[in-house]
Amino acid sequence: MAKRFFDIVAATLGLLILLPFLLVVAIIIKLDSQGSILFLQQRIGKGGEPFFLFKFRTMHVGADKGTAITVGNRDPRITTIGYYLRKFKMDELPQLINVLKGEMSFVGPRPEVKKFVDLYTPEQRRVLDVAPGMTDYASILFRNENELLNGKSDPVAFYVDHIMPQKLQLNLKYIDTNNLWIDIKILFKTLVVLFRK
Repeated sequence: MAKRFFDIVAATLGLLILLPFLLVVAIIIKLDSQGSILFLQQRIGKGGEPFFLFKFRTMHVGADKGTAITVGNRDPRITTIGYYLRKFKMDELPQLINVLKGEMSFVGPRPEVKKFVDLYTPEQRRVLDVAPGMTDYASILFRNENELLNGKSDPVAFYVDHIMPQKLQLNLKYIDTNNLWIDIKILFKTLVVLFRK
């Protein structure tokens, strides 16, 4: 209950405070490339229920039809403004709407697309027992995930075999030990990482 109350208050304040900035970003996205401002992608949330995750669009229209994984710092599918939005994680800000809707929390396992969730073991599926989040331990540890995938002959296979299991292990650790104080610590560490960029 305390976590949900925190999410509602923080997301509401965040949207109100950031509204002018979000409008400026929206205008720049429209001027930078053709297409919508927001990108909606179906992810799997608590209890295995699908929902649409909101992001600022950072790719050219139709570029997501291939793999959902981006590789390296300069994936050619990413727009000019999209590069900077991704670099500083500003493309994630519209997920404050998902938090308000109750589909996500500020802190929790990052939601995956169905094709990856279908690969989870029964133990790994425990990450679906809680609401997904905007940030988590794995988001901090794998903040340079695109660079780790750069140069791999099969980035998707490398992600599934090497990165995803580590992320899920961290997510399970969070589920077994989480409380509001840990959430605040993770949020603080996330902000430190972003400002260091």
